[in-house]
Amino acid sequence: MGNAQEKPPGNGGGGTRSDSATAGSGIRSQGGGSAQKSPSAPERGLVNGTQEENNPAGVRKEQDSPAVDASYLDAPAGALPPHLARLKNEGNHLFKHGQFSDALEKYTQAIEGCIEAGAGIDSPEDLCILYSNRAACYLKDGNSTDCIQDCTMALELQPYSLKPLLRRAMAYESLERYRKAYVDYKTVLQLDTGVQAAHDSVHRITKLLIEQDGPEWREKLPEIPVVPLSVQQQHREKPISIELAQARAARAAQEEARRKEARYTLLKQAGNDLVKKGHFQEALEKYTECLSTKPDECALYTNRAICLLKLSRFEEAKQDCDSALQLEPGNKKAYYRRALAYKGLPVCQQ
Repeated sequence: MGNAQEKPPGNGGGGTRSDSATAGSGIRSQGGGSAQKSPSAPERGLVNGTQEENNPAGVRKEQDSPAVDASYLDAPAGALPPHLARLKNEGNHLFKHGQFSDALEKYTQAIEGCIEAGAGIDSPEDLCILYSNRAACYLKDGNSTDCIQDCTMALELQPYSLKPLLRRAMAYESLERYRKAYVDYKTVLQLDTGVQAAHDSVHRITKLLIEQDGPEWREKLPEIPVVPLSVQQQHREKPISIELAQARAARAAQEEARRKEARYTLLKQAGNDLVKKGHFQEALEKYTECLSTKPDECALYTNRAICLLKLSRFEEAKQDCDSALQLEPGNKKAYYRRALAYKGLPVCQQ
């Protein structure tokens, strides 16, 4: 479930449209002309001049809607009784489809059902999840105050639960209660150092607190709780969901792509600087490393070609120009440098 705050669109006011037709009369005045009678019921039942078969009243039949798979409602949900599990599953389904207010209502019904039945006492983890899920709905609707309240309830039931901590931190941050947000984010990172949102927020809030409180900003922070090692270990051993695994894989792929892009930029710039200094062999090596990251970058082949020309390696320079022209058939640098390569080759190799 996401954590970004998003307010639903407001209800637009609807205006009334004036019309010269008299309600229910079927008669419309048209510019002083004669009144025109609306089609009668049998006339409305005609299609291309012929009344629909088996539909003498002319009533249009709606197409049968496809059957909706509601089997997810009966999926197990921890130790919750079936009727409460159904409410939770319906809330999850609504949340995934962006219907946050409706999801909130289902979670509320499930929470109230747990409290009335005493199920929350028998299954504090399930009640904790319900509070945390409802908090996510509040966060999506921009209701940070109620989000904080539900997260705190969840944490009273299951101390050091990661999602309520993270959602409460986000709610605190949205209310500019930066010290409390910082404490919750740091607690999250004790449980899971891989939560990138917590790392980013700690970095951002640190800058804000330094500007706000000066060099002594740490002394003004509430105490950061120390998560017991047993809890940290238990969290690490807890199986992760498919959604979380996919999210982590996506983040890892993005981080790897950023790392490669940064290395490529540094290598290419280093190659360009070495060419300017006349260090063609070293520049060639930098461009070759760049090609391992971006083998379809035309400029790398033309840049490497000039190094090869300076090193009198004309056949290799010609091959790099050929590669560049395959990528960009109209590249003028590649044509010119290939001409220089031909000029340097023995006649028998041209």
